[in-house]
Amino acid sequence: MAGASSQVFFEGTEKLLEVWFSSDSESPDLRDVKQEEWEKLLRIVRCEIISKTSNADMDAYVLSESSMFVTKSRFILKTCGRTTLLLAVEPLIQLVKEQCGFSKVLDVFYSRKKFAKPEQQHSIHQSFDEEVSHLDKLFKRIYSVPDWYDGAAYTLGRINKDCWHLYTMDAVGVMEPDQTVELLMWEMCPDTMQIFTKKVCKDGPEATKKSGICDIIPGAQIDDFLFDPCGYSMNGLLPGGYYITIHVTPEPHCSYVSFESNVPQENYMELMEKVLNTFKPSKFLMTVFANKESIAKDNHKQLENKELVPGYTRADHQFCTFKNYNLTYSHFTRPII
Repeated sequence: MAGASSQVFFEGTEKLLEVWFSSDSESPDLRDVKQEEWEKLLRIVRCEIISKTSNADMDAYVLSESSMFVTKSRFILKTCGRTTLLLAVEPLIQLVKEQCGFSKVLDVFYSRKKFAKPEQQHSIHQSFDEEVSHLDKLFKRIYSVPDWYDGAAYTLGRINKDCWHLYTMDAVGVMEPDQTVELLMWEMCPDTMQIFTKKVCKDGPEATKKSGICDIIPGAQIDDFLFDPCGYSMNGLLPGGYYITIHVTPEPHCSYVSFESNVPQENYMELMEKVLNTFKPSKFLMTVFANKESIAKDNHKQLENKELVPGYTRADHQFCTFKNYNLTYSHFTRPII
């Protein structure tokens, strides 16, 4: 994004960080952090704020490289390209301690798909092993209680092909209902990707309407942006602290689209079909992540059918349980005719 050129490779695959904070003090709120402080933090990551939208439960930021979401006690940062997301974790913890009074990280989730060109990343992001080592050392040093903190790292999918990485705390942290569904798509339909260029659409709202993104989850408060000459980002807010976010890298040689939402649903099949019909990828992976308090906790049962998605073949499917969460990973490809 950020005005990527059709002649240059752009890593659409995002790094996704979600941190939950807790405190013994009364009613701290991450939204009390001023925007200029977030801007300083994002300079470490190598991205900047383009726009902001808010409702009663959440502040959402469209960034030059993806998105950021802030609620009372949860921080989400999703960045693509060559951003240096993990370098901002320690400054983030210090910032919210000083500005809001949060004294402890309640839980952390860091995830990403395998990069197309990891050698182009900053050294800290060139391998998942390096990312895990950095986070382990960071949290043990910050809290100085090695027995209290223990990181847990997972890889789902084929390590010699496309796969998905996750890092989290080993101990149970989040006890309120929590769920996230992601569809990460690549080798996209060229005609669809043309919508997300300045040749076809003049701005974000036109691309949102012409692509059908506005119909995926109706009623969302949408903030969208079309980059020049191509690339697209959107955040959508819903009451209750729920969001959707979509990012598009449309260049034919590195096309990629991500869809993410924490909207709770017992069955995500209809939502998945809407997303796939909108973007028409040749390949995609889907993750559904839900704790035992969420209505989505049994969603894995609907995903067991290997003929689940018409027109696609399921290459991989894994289900695992850890802490108080269920996680389902599925990888699909469209057969070559």
